[in-house]
Amino acid sequence: MAERTREQTLGWLRTLSGELSTATLKRLDDTLPWYRDMPPGRRSAVGLVAQAGITSFISWFEDPSSTPWIAADVFGAAPRELLRSVSLQQTLQLIRVTVEVVEHRVKDADVSLRDGILLYSREIAFAAADVYARAAEARGLWDARLEALVVDSILTGEYDSELPSRIAALGWNGHGAVSVLVGTAPRILDVDMLRRTARHHDADVLIGVQGSRLVIVVGRVDPPEGSATREPLTFLELAVQLEPGFGPGHLVLGHEVPSLVDAARSAKAALAGFAVAKAWRNAPRPTLADDLLPERALAGDPLARSTLINRIYKPLQNHSTELLTTLWCYLDNGRSLEATARGLFVHPNTVRYRLKRISEVIGWDATGAREALILQSALIIGSIADHDGPK
Repeated sequence: MAERTREQTLGWLRTLSGELSTATLKRLDDTLPWYRDMPPGRRSAVGLVAQAGITSFISWFEDPSSTPWIAADVFGAAPRELLRSVSLQQTLQLIRVTVEVVEHRVKDADVSLRDGILLYSREIAFAAADVYARAAEARGLWDARLEALVVDSILTGEYDSELPSRIAALGWNGHGAVSVLVGTAPRILDVDMLRRTARHHDADVLIGVQGSRLVIVVGRVDPPEGSATREPLTFLELAVQLEPGFGPGHLVLGHEVPSLVDAARSAKAALAGFAVAKAWRNAPRPTLADDLLPERALAGDPLARSTLINRIYKPLQNHSTELLTTLWCYLDNGRSLEATARGLFVHPNTVRYRLKRISEVIGWDATGAREALILQSALIIGSIADHDGPK
């Protein structure tokens, strides 16, 4: 082909633009399965972007200083539809096919045109990456705000009909039981580390920061297909794994609840426990909210009072007044078997047997110092609520 002037080359390119667009769409259909499988509306949107790329190249070749406008020229054709329908990898495949079509058609053109194609393809690839990076950043900010809203709804218990859709929009993978973990927010919060840790242990998390508090809603997920079967961690064990992501201070885990929509109950227990955890001088980290029932009840937590009554006092009362009386006597006598036996006029082995039965009925062991405090609190609060309790 004889050498053309720049103006002649531009004129020639403009006459070819329609031919190049048609050839590009045919090549996309022939070589990219994901493009063929798209519904007509999305195929049209992707095709508009390809055509806009060719038109923009011609304008750019006429004035290379227009580089800053590449992203607006090309991806402005259908930016939202493109980002919804096409991944960054697929966009780069689209660019490659378009460039190949143009290069093949102008292979006999002068060197300046071929060099221009190479330079433009580099710029358009960078522009594509920039568009997707900005979209990802915007989505990340939106997801963070949405996640904070969901966690706030869980903490307050103020659910509405939109909560399930918001949770689904966050990509929540948890199923079944959940628990809420409350602690101090670190100076620098590493959200990615917390999510990686949760995923590694077959769990999912929702993370929210309220003032100086860091709140994490923890739920189990199904392990990946093909992975080795392993015993799922308890929520306390999951809390231990997440513990390094919190700041210094107490860390309290709410009780397990059946589903995410019930998480407000676990959150209330965890928040109430966190507020009084300092009253337990040797509290472990993390601490179960139910291990702080006496402190929570003294602070006026109605949930703690009802838990002490319904999980300790009433089960013993309904099971056997003999067990309830034995527990009263045992705790009143400083957990002394001999003194309790004398007070009840029974053998010490009978007291041992009854204490074992008490542990089987309610799950707490009266022979431990901490659990004895919990049980004594339950007896006091239960007897206050029960007019027929011990006088």
